[in-house]
Amino acid sequence: MFLTVTPNAGLDRILFIDRFEPQTTMRTRKMLDAVGGKGHDISVAVRCLGQETVAVSFKAGVVGETLAGLLSAHGIQADLVDIPGETRLAHVIIEEALHQHSHITTRGYTVIEANHRSLLERLRVHLPRASWLAAGGSLPEGLPESFYGEVTALAHEHGVPVLVDASGPPALGALSSRPDILKMNLQEFRATFNTVASSLESAATSCHQLLGTHSLPCLVVTNGSQGILAATSSNVSLTWGPAQQEVNAAGAGDAASAALLWRLGLGDDQLAALRWAAAAGSAAVLTEETAVFDLQVAWDILPRIEQTILWEPTK
Repeated sequence: MFLTVTPNAGLDRILFIDRFEPQTTMRTRKMLDAVGGKGHDISVAVRCLGQETVAVSFKAGVVGETLAGLLSAHGIQADLVDIPGETRLAHVIIEEALHQHSHITTRGYTVIEANHRSLLERLRVHLPRASWLAAGGSLPEGLPESFYGEVTALAHEHGVPVLVDASGPPALGALSSRPDILKMNLQEFRATFNTVASSLESAATSCHQLLGTHSLPCLVVTNGSQGILAATSSNVSLTWGPAQQEVNAAGAGDAASAALLWRLGLGDDQLAALRWAAAAGSAAVLTEETAVFDLQVAWDILPRIEQTILWEPTK
């Protein structure tokens, strides 16, 4: 079972327009609601892989009720802590003529200490059955920047490996607990570690150095169609898929995370698992819903995944 935690839950309201034109009336071709929040989206992608998942999070307000229904519709077992307030609503604007998307996100709920403790208790209940824990996203008001460090330490007490997908202070707050995989996109990587890398290739040296500085087992940096940079003590690799005509790229990185953990859980080596991550991410941009993809499409893309080693130890 793959366990996820999403401290800052969200609902994606996806609006399909031709292109964004300021100071005009724009009409959508289509609107749909989808699961939002990094951990939740990893659970959605895990279900696309046919695997069992439990999603732990908070539920607040009418938006939270709608989100809970969507999680159930995906076959996700959701263990949600009810709290006051309202769950975030993320408007995902898809400009179909330009094949690009933007987010406009509302402010969400505030968490108090009792809610924080309740969420950790829910995790303790499910960790004994988990093969991996995936935790990610921004933190709501009221949760400490050390939250992902707490979650990682708790999972490690149960012998469960952890992927943390976060940036800025929440990511830095996880470093002392050494998550098994720390993941973020290139823009987040530059801001979090104050680097000027303009491409994944140029980030390779910084990633390798950061592993030693923070004693991290693995650092993963993504950048859309550029691919997935992964750094371990064994090597730094770059994995990428074929160019796709994007429909909705939101959640593609979460689909990649889900496939990476799935294949590692099956015993694949990291390079093989990264090929699957790239295939799932490529497949996810072809669908309208966030993080949803067709497994057969990912299988079809897999033989076209490319991979290169940017660094390995001198023999």
